[in-house]
Amino acid sequence: MLILGIGGILGDAAAAVLKDGALVAAVEESKLARLPHRANHGDLPERAIQTCLEIASARPDQVDAVAVVRPLPEAGFHLRLRARFPGSRIVVLDHHRAHAASAYYPSGFDDATVLTFDRAGDFHCGSRWQARGTEMWLEQEQYYPDSLGDLYGRVTELLGFQPNLDEHKVQWLSVSGDERYRDLFLAILSLSDGGPRLDRSFFNTERLKHGGFGPRFYERLALDDGARIPEALRPHLAAGIQKAVEAAALHMAGQGRNLCLAGGLGLNALLVSALERGSGYEKVFVQPAAGNAGTALGAVLETWHSVCRQLTRVTLETLCLGPSYTAAETKQVVENCKLRFHYLLTAEEVIDRAVAQLSDNKIVAWMQGRMEFGPRALGNRSILASPLDPYSTENLNLFIKHREPFRKFAASIPAELSSQYFEAGDNTRFLSTVGRVKPEHQEKFAAAILTGDLVRVHTVDRDENPLYWRLLHAAGKATGLPVLYNTSFNLFGEPLVCTPRDAVRSFYSSGIDAMFIGHFFLQK
Repeated sequence: MLILGIGGILGDAAAAVLKDGALVAAVEESKLARLPHRANHGDLPERAIQTCLEIASARPDQVDAVAVVRPLPEAGFHLRLRARFPGSRIVVLDHHRAHAASAYYPSGFDDATVLTFDRAGDFHCGSRWQARGTEMWLEQEQYYPDSLGDLYGRVTELLGFQPNLDEHKVQWLSVSGDERYRDLFLAILSLSDGGPRLDRSFFNTERLKHGGFGPRFYERLALDDGARIPEALRPHLAAGIQKAVEAAALHMAGQGRNLCLAGGLGLNALLVSALERGSGYEKVFVQPAAGNAGTALGAVLETWHSVCRQLTRVTLETLCLGPSYTAAETKQVVENCKLRFHYLLTAEEVIDRAVAQLSDNKIVAWMQGRMEFGPRALGNRSILASPLDPYSTENLNLFIKHREPFRKFAASIPAELSSQYFEAGDNTRFLSTVGRVKPEHQEKFAAAILTGDLVRVHTVDRDENPLYWRLLHAAGKATGLPVLYNTSFNLFGEPLVCTPRDAVRSFYSSGIDAMFIGHFFLQK
C-alpha cells in the first residue's frame, strides 16, 4: 500500500510517502525549488511529489491514496488531484488533525494527550486531543484570533523582525531578557479553562504595523502610542512573550502520563523544554518538523490508521527522508563548475580529512546522504566547527551565516556520551529542545551557552546517522572532546541546501573553508 501526503499548500508545502507501513520519503517544495520560506501560495508541490515518488520507486498510477491537508486553495483542486493520480482515493484532512496525527502516531506512546499550536489553520489556532492505540479524539479547540502563535508573531513584528518568518529570533533573543513583561502578556492572553482569550483592548484594529498594538499596551511600557521599541527593551519583551506562551501551554497541557506536541509553536525549543520540565507529564514528544510542512507526515499517518484501518504503528527512525546524490552526479557538478577537488576513496579517509580540517579551526560544510526533512540540519546538510576554536561562534555568525550574535549553535555529541557533558532529554535527538551543560564543562562550551547553563544539544545515534556518529568519535579521539558545533548548511535567507549544485553555490558564496560532498573534498 502506498499513501502520498500533501501538506502546507498555502505555505511551507511538502509531500511525504508511506509505503507498506514505512515512512520512506518526505521533502519540502522550498528546498527543491530554492524558494524563500512560505513562498508557495496554493500551488501543488510538484517537485516534492515527484521526488518522493522517485525515492519510493513508484509511479502516480501506483498511489493507492492521496491525503491532502486543508485549507485548499480553490474548488477545482480535487479535480486536479484526480487527474494527476487517476487510481487513487482522495482523502481531505483538517489542518490540526494532521498536526496531531503527525505528533501522536510516531511518538511510540500507547496513549497520550496531544496539543497543537500555530498561528491559524482552518481558522483554528490550537487544539487538544486524547489518543489511545490508533485512535484520536478531539477534546478542545482554539479559534483565531485567540491565538498563541498570532500573538507571538505580533511581538515578532513589534521587535522589528518579520512575522511568520523570524519567530525563532525572538525565541533566542528572549534568553537575554528578564520577566518584567510576562504579566503584561498573560493579561493579554487572559487564560481560562477553555484556553487563551486575547483581550482586544490592548490592540488598535486600524494599526497595520508594529503588531497592531494599541495605546493601552504602550501605556504599560511607559512609551508613547506607536513609538519605536527601544533597543534596551527588546530582550525583555521577547522574554515576556516567551514566558507567557510557555505558561499558556502548560495551562492547556494539564497533567498526565504522555504528552505530544505539533504545530508551528512546536518548533520553539524553549517551549518544548518548558513542557518537558514544568508539566506534570512523565514523557513529552514533539514532532520535529512541527510546522505546516509536517502536516504531510500527519496526512499519511492519519490515512494509514483512520482510513485504511491499519493497526501497525509507524516509527520515526530518522528525519533524513529527502533525496541523496551519487558520486557520478556530484562529479558532473564539480567538473562542470571547473572546480578542483580530491576524491577520497574510503569513509575513513573522509573522516580523517574532516577531523584534520576541524582540528585546524577550519569551518567545514558537511553534505552526506539524504537531506533532512524539517528546518534543522542533523548532520547531513550541516556546517561544522570545533568548540575548541575560541572564534568559532563569531566566525559562523558574522562571516558565514550573517546573523545576530544571540543566535547560538547546536552542540552535536554521540548519544551514549551525552550524559558526560550535558543534561539532555529524548527530544535532543532532533534538536527539538534545549539541554544544560554540566557545571564542570561550562567553560568548554561558553561560546554555545544561551544563558546560564542552557545550550542547544544534538544527540546523535549510531544507527540513525553512522557516518556523523563516527566523525564525532574521531574528533573526540583527536582532541579529547567528542563534540562539534553544528548549524544548517545554507546561505542567509535560503532553505537548507539540497543538491550538490546548491552546496557548491553556498560554499563559494560564504566564508566556509572546506567542504565535503560525499567523498568529494573541496577547499579554498
